[in-house]
Amino acid sequence: MHILSADQFTKKQLEELFTLTDSIKSQFLTDKNKLLKKHEGKVLITLFYEPSTRTRLSFATAAAHMGMSVISTENAREFSSAAKGETIEDTARVLEQYYPDAIVIRHHETGEVARAAAVTKVPIINAGDGKGEHPTQSLLDMYTIWDSHKKHSGLKVVLGGDLLHGRTARSLAKLLTCFDGNHIVFNTIPELQMADDIKEYLDGRGVTYEEEPDMKRAFQNADVVYWTRLQKERLPAGVHIDQTYKIDKKAMSYLPETAIVMHPLPRVDEILTEVDDDPRAKYFDQAGNGMFVRMALLDTILK
Repeated sequence: MHILSADQFTKKQLEELFTLTDSIKSQFLTDKNKLLKKHEGKVLITLFYEPSTRTRLSFATAAAHMGMSVISTENAREFSSAAKGETIEDTARVLEQYYPDAIVIRHHETGEVARAAAVTKVPIINAGDGKGEHPTQSLLDMYTIWDSHKKHSGLKVVLGGDLLHGRTARSLAKLLTCFDGNHIVFNTIPELQMADDIKEYLDGRGVTYEEEPDMKRAFQNADVVYWTRLQKERLPAGVHIDQTYKIDKKAMSYLPETAIVMHPLPRVDEILTEVDDDPRAKYFDQAGNGMFVRMALLDTILK
């Protein structure tokens, strides 16, 4: 069972995964030692061609808390045989010979993780591929929404920041289509609007959306604000954009008291630190949820 895209999940699968996440989180907080025998003796390989903090380390700690061994390479783009010209397919075939139980891959080029999955029976998990997707991030994002609102349906969700290059927003938009009555608002500058393929995906599943450049109007009656940083490393050569909109205390005043603000992190200066103490700021809780969701995901795959 490969995990490559957010669109491979059904509503039932998501609900089962989040129920399992709740169970694992509760067990971890009461007696985490019991979890250490859950997958004792199994091996997880993490292969990251791009920098990562939360995704790589949360997968590693998720595996460790369930008794797994973790074999990791942090900068495979420079310090693996990829630097010598080895293809992702050959790398996957080689890793399969070491009998891992799952492989987590992040790659700087869209579609490369799927190429690896096509040549191996070992479960491959997409930890982000270029401007493509980040399905496990969207899983923890949806779990965080449920954890705060106790529902996934009938929500007004604002997606803002760099929507053109931000793979996390793309994956979350897909998962939101699994539940009824959600409405998405894209709040960014014209140069960074969500790509047409995601809009077509929403159209095909009957999910309403709008492009609203004015932050105050976009934030009105919102349940969720999901912000992303400007992906300068993905801008075409010669293109310069200073910044998208920023969330500060004034922006927070536009939001209902029941709303939550999320961010996949890392942030640069698109959410000011003055917002951190606001109870609606959930981005650090969101990062913490990542470990538990990935524990549940690994458990599901390995069983």
